[in-house]
Amino acid sequence: MSPAAPAALGARHAPDLDALVARLAERQPRALGRAISVVESGGAAQAELVRRLFGATGRARTVGVTGPPGAGKSTLVDRLAAAARARGETVGILCVDPTSPFSGGALLGDRIRMQGLATDPGVFIRSMATRGAMGGLARATRDAVDLLDAAGFDWVLVETVGVGQDEVDVVESVDTVLVVAVPGLGDDIQAIKAGILEIADVFVLNKSDREGADRAYRDLALVLSLADHDETSWLPPILKTVAPRAEGIAEVLEAIARHRAWMERSGRLAERRRAQLRLRVETILKDRVLAAARERAGLDAALARGFEARTDPYAIADQLFRGVLASEPGGDGEGRGGNGEGR
Repeated sequence: MSPAAPAALGARHAPDLDALVARLAERQPRALGRAISVVESGGAAQAELVRRLFGATGRARTVGVTGPPGAGKSTLVDRLAAAARARGETVGILCVDPTSPFSGGALLGDRIRMQGLATDPGVFIRSMATRGAMGGLARATRDAVDLLDAAGFDWVLVETVGVGQDEVDVVESVDTVLVVAVPGLGDDIQAIKAGILEIADVFVLNKSDREGADRAYRDLALVLSLADHDETSWLPPILKTVAPRAEGIAEVLEAIARHRAWMERSGRLAERRRAQLRLRVETILKDRVLAAARERAGLDAALARGFEARTDPYAIADQLFRGVLASEPGGDGEGRGGNGEGR
């Protein structure tokens, strides 16, 4: 895509965005679906839509639900949403599913398991394909959380794809992270290894009617006791649930409320959101620099020359970065960055 293409794309979508933003305030399902499709498509329309709505964000209780495949995350999310609706609260749900190898879209497994909520006007459910993104989230998930927040949902629940130990990106998108574990998967604390342990705000031991649930609970408690905590820290509670029977769901909602209150009282909520904003800005910058390196600084040609000359990667990157700067308006040698000359 040429450098002028994003601007043209934004101009083409701008009239539609006016109507879309107005309909989002009414939480119209078709408008919500269209808006998420816009951010998934990327480009100038994605940036403009988030820009218009960002000032209305920050009010929803955003919760991520992660854990290994088979832990019952979808059923847990379904029951949490139903309990919130029973209290008169609205719920937006983002289910990040594996990408279909055929269509490139989400496999929609989670959405199928939540059919009981599909006709509730106070619930919006959207499946998003990972599209190769690592860390359990789709690239556009953070923007989609903003859209649902700005649309006025009381809750935004994000269910991750369930890739297990590496699935830590969810903490960069929500205020509270539920890590779901289950007994009887061979290693009772397999869901809380490495980074997963560090991101958990609440542990949910689902399917706790199974044999081995008490042992799994003790293992979780032991791991938590070995972590560094003091009187100013949040100690993640361990809650037993049997999601299909809605057992323990009220306690999970209460734990989320307690965590949110602690975050606000301690200043950690603002701290986490600042860190999330920083990461998003850094990600946008990286993507734009890389795109400029491809389009204006001759990335492929520089790599080919560097490979033939056995140039080290740092030198190639330096050359490309100077080319990106030179190609920007006001840069030295504007318009000459394509071949790396004029440095």
